[in-house]
Amino acid sequence: MIHSSHAQSVTPITTQSNHLAAPFLPMSRKEMRQLGWDQCDIIIVTGDAYVDHPSFGMAIIGRLLESQGFKVGIIAQPDWQSAEPFKVLGKPRLFFGIAAGNMDSMINRYTADRKIRSDDAYTPGNKAGKRPDRASIVYSQRCREAYKDVPLILGGIEASLRRIAHYDYWQDKVRRSILLDARADLLLYGNAERAIVELAKRLDAGEPVDKIRDIRGTAFVRKDTPEGWMEIDSTRIDRPGKVDKIINPYVNTRDLPQCEIEQSNASSGETVEMDAEDEVQILHIEPRVRLDRSKTVIRIPSYEKVSKDPVLYAHASRVLHLETNPGNARALVQLHGDQEVWLNPPPIPLTTEEMDAVFDLPYARVPHPEYGKEEIPAYKMIRFSVNIMRGCFGGCTFCSITEHEGRIIQNRSQGSILREIETIRDKVPGFTGVISDLGGPTANMYRIACKTSEIEAACRKPSCVYPGICPNLNTDHSALTQLYREARQLKGVKKILIASGLRYDLAVEDPEYVRELVTHHVGGYLKIAPEHTERGPLDKMMKPGIGSYDAFKKMFERFSKEAGKDQFLIPYFIAAHPGTTDEDMLNLALWLKRNGFKADQVQAFYPSPMATATAMYHTGRNPLRRLSYKKSAEKVETAKGERQRRLHKAFLRWHDPENWPLLREALKEMGQEALIGSGDMQLIPAEEVDERSTKRYANKAGVQKGRLLTQHTGLPPRSKGGIKRPHASKPKPNSIKKGQRG
Repeated sequence: MIHSSHAQSVTPITTQSNHLAAPFLPMSRKEMRQLGWDQCDIIIVTGDAYVDHPSFGMAIIGRLLESQGFKVGIIAQPDWQSAEPFKVLGKPRLFFGIAAGNMDSMINRYTADRKIRSDDAYTPGNKAGKRPDRASIVYSQRCREAYKDVPLILGGIEASLRRIAHYDYWQDKVRRSILLDARADLLLYGNAERAIVELAKRLDAGEPVDKIRDIRGTAFVRKDTPEGWMEIDSTRIDRPGKVDKIINPYVNTRDLPQCEIEQSNASSGETVEMDAEDEVQILHIEPRVRLDRSKTVIRIPSYEKVSKDPVLYAHASRVLHLETNPGNARALVQLHGDQEVWLNPPPIPLTTEEMDAVFDLPYARVPHPEYGKEEIPAYKMIRFSVNIMRGCFGGCTFCSITEHEGRIIQNRSQGSILREIETIRDKVPGFTGVISDLGGPTANMYRIACKTSEIEAACRKPSCVYPGICPNLNTDHSALTQLYREARQLKGVKKILIASGLRYDLAVEDPEYVRELVTHHVGGYLKIAPEHTERGPLDKMMKPGIGSYDAFKKMFERFSKEAGKDQFLIPYFIAAHPGTTDEDMLNLALWLKRNGFKADQVQAFYPSPMATATAMYHTGRNPLRRLSYKKSAEKVETAKGERQRRLHKAFLRWHDPENWPLLREALKEMGQEALIGSGDMQLIPAEEVDERSTKRYANKAGVQKGRLLTQHTGLPPRSKGGIKRPHASKPKPNSIKKGQRG
């Protein structure tokens, strides 16, 4: 467990052994009466259907609060057109807990091309349109209309990823903190079990919500920096030319006009330096004083600044991601107009005992009876799966796990996991003996951590496995291997599958784990995500090179052969990720054909709020490095226009005849006409190929819908310098013409 010197309180998670659990948390007055309740203490409003299962946020938080003795009700997917549906359970005694659901409501409703989805996996019958856009904001407004004096507490992933000023892909602009738009009293970010229990108990004891300012993992509006706190100014970065004079960090920068900030200078006996670790300006007073992190807040550029200045937006993103380790993170503050949004440091990760307590709660493990026989696809997908851990130290820039769950792995005990498998076997309808997954955010980070807690608490790296595996990381998979062996020995369990994403660069460090996985836990196909083959986009993703995939593939095939099994890898790739050029996508397409892969579906980069890759997409800058206004500063090329995004996806589906016209046009513009034709060394056929020839071409390439191809396509290995041209020809500019990128 991470230990921190921060003053914010840390409440251990415990459950009351004598509490009386409801069959389901009530969704109606009738159910409340059956439980003997006149009033709920807490009402959770959620954008998902209520499934009483630990894979659903409302169930975890609701059951945990119930275990503390609170009466908890659920309002699931209410009609948001008026306040009346928000009064269905009456007025809560303590607060409304509001969440958009297991997904950001905008990602849930819109595709990466900003088109409205026709379904919603978290809704009965897979029906779309059961939640509003920006559900957290709308639900908060309606709850305030219903009972204006009841505290509003925001939570869930939508709130987590929008806790500061953030780029919004759907409006193509920077929006302010969701806390202000929702007019909530408090925002809980990350996995909030510890915070929600402490908050409920303190409100129950009569403490006003506007006085609760010391709980980790919370955000709130604060008028001023409190007395006794040190403030570090990180609202600007150096510009070319004369170095800006540095203000005194003991002064509240919010109270200084900009001209005074520019003119401020350290007095005699003071020295100024840039903190190389954090890239913030620090004033040192002789004798040098070390800042107390528990009483230090970093002021990041204001909403008004980041909404207009891409460099400052990228800088704010970089600072936020540097302050994510609960062992050393400091508070952040961001000015929005005349209001200060204050973020306390991240929550302390749960111990194994606390994780067990959360997952051992008496979940019904099925949807609420109100839904009858209507199927909820998200539940169907996870009903036979078991979450064994939380968090991810991979740090992939396009992923939101680190911002929400953190990079420190929180593990359940083997006993708790095995008990849950037995519960599924004995209680979940339709169980046939197959556990669909033992995993979490990743398949194979269970019980993997830093070699010492001291190093872990001090580390500020965004990833433990990029650009290579950290020498301080213990990569021993033996605990996970033992868990697999114990799980498949349970009575009534026929098969344990692994469906979570495998971190294959970690897996190859433990061949015995790979052997165990391949021999017993692959159902014919194993999905992994190299994401790309080219170093440019991979560096922007913080992903390993394709060589790691090749090493794992050899190991996978060797152990499959030893087990006498015909098994295949299904690699996943991303199109249009920041840092990806048209040539990168062409090289990936050639790799796919050369290795006999055909993608049935493709994934385009989706700029989710607050992700590092989203900052790259919006700003064209790289927050993984120091930011600068210099002309020589690194720029990040990103496919933004509709045509270029379609092109990048088309390269992933090079075998699809519908994409050939666009690919032919692009290849000509890129000077790669030699790749057009029906030869083994060419990517797509020429225009004059008739329908019969097209079918022969597809068969020759080994294209079969929906499956991995093993037939080699005959393309020669790519040369070291990039694309290998079949014959010499004068190259043309390797880009789509200006004005055609969208």
